[in-house]
Amino acid sequence: MAGKNIIEVSDDNFKKEVIEKSKKTPVLVDFWAEWCYPCRFLSPTLDKLAEEYKGKFILAKLNVDENRERSQEYEIMSIPNVKLFKNGNVADEFIGAIPESRIKGFLKKNKINE
Repeated sequence: MAGKNIIEVSDDNFKKEVIEKSKKTPVLVDFWAEWCYPCRFLSPTLDKLAEEYKGKFILAKLNVDENRERSQEYEIMSIPNVKLFKNGNVADEFIGAIPESRIKGFLKKNKINE
Protein backbone atom coordinates (compact mmCIF):
# COMPACT_ATOMS: atom_id res chain seq x y z
CA MET A 1 0.00 0.00 0.00
CA ALA A 2 1.35 3.38 -0.94
CA GLY A 3 0.22 6.95 -0.89
CA LYS A 4 -1.70 9.19 1.44
CA ASN A 5 -5.00 8.43 -0.31
CA ILE A 6 -4.90 4.77 0.82
CA ILE A 7 -5.37 3.82 4.46
CA GLU A 8 -6.02 0.71 6.51
CA VAL A 9 -8.95 0.95 8.88
CA SER A 10 -10.21 -1.17 11.75
CA ASP A 11 -13.25 -1.46 13.99
CA ASP A 12 -11.51 0.94 16.39
CA ASN A 13 -10.73 3.79 14.00
CA PHE A 14 -13.56 3.34 11.47
CA LYS A 15 -15.66 6.22 12.80
CA LYS A 16 -12.74 8.68 12.68
CA GLU A 17 -11.14 7.49 9.43
CA VAL A 18 -14.28 6.73 7.39
CA ILE A 19 -17.39 8.36 8.85
CA GLU A 20 -15.77 11.66 9.86
CA LYS A 21 -13.47 11.99 6.82
CA SER A 22 -16.37 11.22 4.45
CA LYS A 23 -17.98 14.47 5.54
CA LYS A 24 -15.20 16.30 3.65
CA THR A 25 -13.89 13.76 1.10
CA PRO A 26 -15.66 10.65 -0.26
CA VAL A 27 -14.25 7.44 1.28
CA LEU A 28 -14.30 4.19 -0.69
CA VAL A 29 -14.13 1.25 1.75
CA ASP A 30 -12.80 -2.05 0.44
CA PHE A 31 -14.06 -4.87 2.69
CA TRP A 32 -11.66 -7.76 1.99
CA ALA A 33 -9.91 -10.83 3.43
CA GLU A 34 -6.49 -12.41 2.91
CA TRP A 35 -7.94 -15.71 1.62
CA CYS A 36 -10.24 -14.03 -0.94
CA TYR A 37 -8.84 -14.43 -4.46
CA PRO A 38 -11.21 -11.87 -6.09
CA CYS A 39 -10.14 -9.39 -3.36
CA ARG A 40 -6.49 -9.84 -4.37
CA PHE A 41 -7.52 -9.23 -7.99
CA LEU A 42 -9.47 -6.05 -7.17
CA SER A 43 -7.05 -4.47 -4.69
CA PRO A 44 -4.31 -3.34 -7.14
CA THR A 45 -6.96 -1.73 -9.36
CA LEU A 46 -8.43 0.22 -6.43
CA ASP A 47 -4.92 1.26 -5.34
CA LYS A 48 -4.11 2.49 -8.86
CA LEU A 49 -7.34 4.52 -9.07
CA ALA A 50 -6.80 6.05 -5.61
CA GLU A 51 -3.44 7.36 -6.85
CA GLU A 52 -4.79 8.47 -10.26
CA TYR A 53 -7.68 10.41 -8.71
CA LYS A 54 -5.20 12.34 -6.53
CA GLY A 55 -7.27 12.90 -3.40
CA LYS A 56 -10.73 13.06 -4.97
CA PHE A 57 -11.50 10.08 -2.72
CA ILE A 58 -9.80 8.16 0.07
CA LEU A 59 -9.43 4.40 -0.28
CA ALA A 60 -9.88 2.66 3.08
CA LYS A 61 -9.22 -1.07 3.44
CA LEU A 62 -10.91 -3.13 6.13
CA ASN A 63 -9.96 -6.77 6.70
CA VAL A 64 -13.27 -8.51 7.53
CA ASP A 65 -11.58 -11.38 9.40
CA GLU A 66 -9.87 -8.98 11.80
CA ASN A 67 -12.76 -6.47 12.09
CA ARG A 68 -16.00 -8.36 12.59
CA GLU A 69 -17.87 -5.48 14.26
CA ARG A 70 -17.95 -3.21 11.20
CA SER A 71 -18.42 -6.20 8.87
CA GLN A 72 -21.59 -7.10 10.77
CA GLU A 73 -22.74 -3.49 11.07
CA TYR A 74 -22.58 -3.06 7.29
CA GLU A 75 -23.97 -6.56 6.61
CA ILE A 76 -20.99 -7.80 4.61
CA MET A 77 -22.13 -11.18 3.27
CA SER A 78 -19.72 -11.59 0.36
CA ILE A 79 -16.41 -10.02 -0.54
CA PRO A 80 -14.94 -8.06 -2.10
CA ASN A 81 -17.56 -5.56 -1.07
CA VAL A 82 -16.86 -1.89 -1.77
CA LYS A 83 -18.95 0.84 -0.18
CA LEU A 84 -18.73 4.55 -0.94
CA PHE A 85 -19.26 6.80 2.09
CA LYS A 86 -20.30 10.43 1.66
CA ASN A 87 -21.41 12.75 4.45
CA GLY A 88 -21.08 9.94 7.00
CA ASN A 89 -23.35 7.49 5.19
CA VAL A 90 -23.15 4.76 2.55
CA ALA A 91 -23.94 6.49 -0.75
CA ASP A 92 -23.40 3.52 -3.09
CA GLU A 93 -21.69 0.14 -3.28
CA PHE A 94 -20.64 -2.73 -5.51
CA ILE A 95 -19.81 -6.36 -4.83
CA GLY A 96 -17.24 -8.45 -6.64
CA ALA A 97 -14.04 -7.88 -8.57
CA ILE A 98 -15.24 -5.67 -11.40
CA PRO A 99 -12.99 -4.28 -14.16
CA GLU A 100 -11.33 -0.88 -13.92
CA SER A 101 -13.65 0.63 -16.54
CA ARG A 102 -16.71 -0.27 -14.44
CA ILE A 103 -15.12 1.12 -11.29
CA LYS A 104 -14.44 4.39 -13.14
CA GLY A 105 -18.10 4.39 -14.21
CA PHE A 106 -19.13 3.81 -10.59
CA LEU A 107 -16.98 6.75 -9.45
CA LYS A 108 -18.29 9.01 -12.24
CA LYS A 109 -21.91 8.09 -11.42
CA ASN A 110 -21.16 9.21 -7.85
CA LYS A 111 -19.67 12.52 -9.07
CA ILE A 112 -16.04 11.58 -8.41
CA ASN A 113 -14.09 12.55 -11.50
CA GLU A 114 -10.39 12.20 -12.30
